[in-house]
Amino acid sequence: MELAYVCEWEKRPKSTHCPSIPLVCSWSCRNLVAFTTDLKNEDDDKDVSHMIHIIDTEHPWDVYSISSGHTEVISCLEWDQSGSRLLSADGDGQIKCWSMSDHLVNSWESALSSSLDGDPIVALSWLHNGVKLALHVEMSGSTNFGEKFSRVKFSPSLTLFGGKPMEGWMAVTVSGLVTVSLLKPGGALLTASESLCRLRGRVALADIAFTGGGNIVVAATDGSSSSPVQFYKVVVSVVNEKCRIDTELLPSLFLRCTTDPLRREKYPAVTHLKFLTRENSEQVLLCASNQSGSIVECWSLRKEGLPVNNIFQHRSPVVGEKQPTILKWRILTTTNDLERVSAVALPKLPISISNTDLKVASDTKFCPGLGLALAFHDGSIQILHRLSLHTMGVFYGSSSSNQRPGEESALKRQRTGAPALHFKALQFSWTSLALAGVDNHGKLHMLRVSPSMGQVLEMNTTLRHLLFLLEYCMVTGYDWWDVLLHVQPTMVHNLVEKLHEEYMRQNQALQQVLATRIVAVKASLCKLSTATAARACDFHAKLLLIAISSTLKSLLRPHVLNTPDKSPGDRLTEICAKNTDTDIDKVMINLKTEEFVLDGPPLQSLQQLIQWVGDFVLYLLANLPNQGSMVRPGFGFMRDGASLGMLREMLVMIRIWGLLKPGCLPTFTATSDNQDSMQLLFRLLTKLWICSRDDGPPQDPDETLIDECCLLPSQLLVPSMDWLPVNDGIIVKLQGKHPLKLQFGKASSLPGGGAAQLEVFTSSQKMDNLRCVHMGVCPTEESKACTRCGCVTMLRSPNKTNAMKQWEQRWIKNCLCGGLWRRIPPTLT
Repeated sequence: MELAYVCEWEKRPKSTHCPSIPLVCSWSCRNLVAFTTDLKNEDDDKDVSHMIHIIDTEHPWDVYSISSGHTEVISCLEWDQSGSRLLSADGDGQIKCWSMSDHLVNSWESALSSSLDGDPIVALSWLHNGVKLALHVEMSGSTNFGEKFSRVKFSPSLTLFGGKPMEGWMAVTVSGLVTVSLLKPGGALLTASESLCRLRGRVALADIAFTGGGNIVVAATDGSSSSPVQFYKVVVSVVNEKCRIDTELLPSLFLRCTTDPLRREKYPAVTHLKFLTRENSEQVLLCASNQSGSIVECWSLRKEGLPVNNIFQHRSPVVGEKQPTILKWRILTTTNDLERVSAVALPKLPISISNTDLKVASDTKFCPGLGLALAFHDGSIQILHRLSLHTMGVFYGSSSSNQRPGEESALKRQRTGAPALHFKALQFSWTSLALAGVDNHGKLHMLRVSPSMGQVLEMNTTLRHLLFLLEYCMVTGYDWWDVLLHVQPTMVHNLVEKLHEEYMRQNQALQQVLATRIVAVKASLCKLSTATAARACDFHAKLLLIAISSTLKSLLRPHVLNTPDKSPGDRLTEICAKNTDTDIDKVMINLKTEEFVLDGPPLQSLQQLIQWVGDFVLYLLANLPNQGSMVRPGFGFMRDGASLGMLREMLVMIRIWGLLKPGCLPTFTATSDNQDSMQLLFRLLTKLWICSRDDGPPQDPDETLIDECCLLPSQLLVPSMDWLPVNDGIIVKLQGKHPLKLQFGKASSLPGGGAAQLEVFTSSQKMDNLRCVHMGVCPTEESKACTRCGCVTMLRSPNKTNAMKQWEQRWIKNCLCGGLWRRIPPTLT
């Protein structure tokens, strides 16, 4: 375990962000981290506003601080399963739901809220939507994604008509109430509250878990280690448009440390109570503490047989009668006396918790998702195995890195009585490869958690573990930033090759679903190493190419309604693939031109995309002669028959449209007046395509083709292509072993890693990478950038036509690569 970066608040003379108590933190599957601080007012120390801060892990300095409007301290933060909405709850019983405004990660608003006045909330959770995947580590060598990741039968907490899961949230309050708010499809809220049991008692700590049958289980304790930990089953239903809650008592347990004669009075308070996973209500983790130390216990719910009195033994048994059983909590493991625990984090990877799975994990040496993290008051963090509770990894904290605890300066600090720097909140990322901690000064620390947990593995095993987690992110749609933390520049090439091999083995339907996502994963991998940075350009160009191709094909209309089974776009693909003619007009003759008849305005408005395609073809062909080196962008396309085929189809479409509406043709600057540039490009592109077709053997382009391409710059003006989005994220700068020090609100001006060599390929003009237009050197428009690839585009649409609006709507939520958008200021000078 090692520190990747620390982000701290700027020191201001008066108003300061001081960490709130309790401090809460939550990490979403899109790699957004939310945490809380209290902002003191300059004039009045009593006046404190409770803030929620949201960052994306790639740009931690770009923090969006919400003045939450909560009157009391915030006690819970919870992301939903899609990672795009956040719940916050406070000590006054208010719950607010935050969502992105304009789909920007640095702009949030609260649309919905519910409240139980004056009743502080101790546990909060979204209702379960019934989607549960299982990871099969033992199958990580298998070729089929369906065997590695399987969907588990799991019922949603509440279903609408037709089995669709109903959205909503549920909370538990200090006074022993459970409250549920349901989101009706129209946007209205249904709210109901019910006490957990007839005898309402104080609830100091609680946690919520879900069962496969659609029930909810609540664990609650009043905070004293001598009283029992109670468990309740909660069933939510909707009857006559009203929400109804039924509760039922389940078996309870007493902590082991209070029944142990040596420790009976030692740990008076229960400080942490958590179910091991959100979807497992049968295993629970408890931590009891005193002023200086803690002890952690892990309990499991077991079915046990009830012994029957001898009188009934001799009765002749009825066929099929089973021995009566009872559910009982049994202690699995307990730790020895530890330093006082300040925070607990549980892994979110869905590896099932049973002994066979643990054996498999130890055989495959796959550790992510097996350990839970404990932060202690001396600033250290330990990762313990979540069932056996033995130590898997230790982080000694940044303050005591120069000396190990136990030396004199550590003792001096204890005598002075100043609290050591320690973590108040910890959260694992969704692949459990990173750990975010917020300390008692409000700083955010990002820790790498090695997939091998300190065991020395050979390169292939490490690669296989990282590949397995990348595939998991691809299948689930989660963000893979935390996997990239562990990729060394030397691994990039192998990972990209292996990922491609695995992808090609999947069935056709799955390949189609993951087609763009795998290109995005490859692009973000290639950025990490200077040797492959040019290939990252190619992958971005390919994403844009696929998008433009599908948009242009969607404009084609079948001219008679009872058409055969193929759409005009598919028929175009088929004809272009069969016809290897190098003359564009001969290929056109085979097509039904009625399908291409469109009105002028849509074509005219898409001209900038059409122009990009034309420029791109010209750029590729002009660079063919000097493609001996891998470093130049565009090399990836020389052998990519499918992409060249796509370009060829688009040239044919553009040519036909050009006959109807000459204004939509791409403009080339040619040296002679009577030259047909489109025909020339099509001829050369076809020759290159024939060399790299999928069905034929790959062959090198012949001499005449290379000679003709050498002449291209003298016939046409070759444009400079700035297709590489500027990457200002932090991942390329984390290659070294030294942790980075950052400040909230100040963009990092650290020397770039892989991006420095690529300055050659970009010009001083800013590009709108989605609309393919130039925005000038100092754009005045507000724009947004992708958090993952850095692609920039204008926030407000300058276009009025429908065709262009449709293109923009496609990218309103996510970038081409699937990353989220963040607003960037007009000029970054």
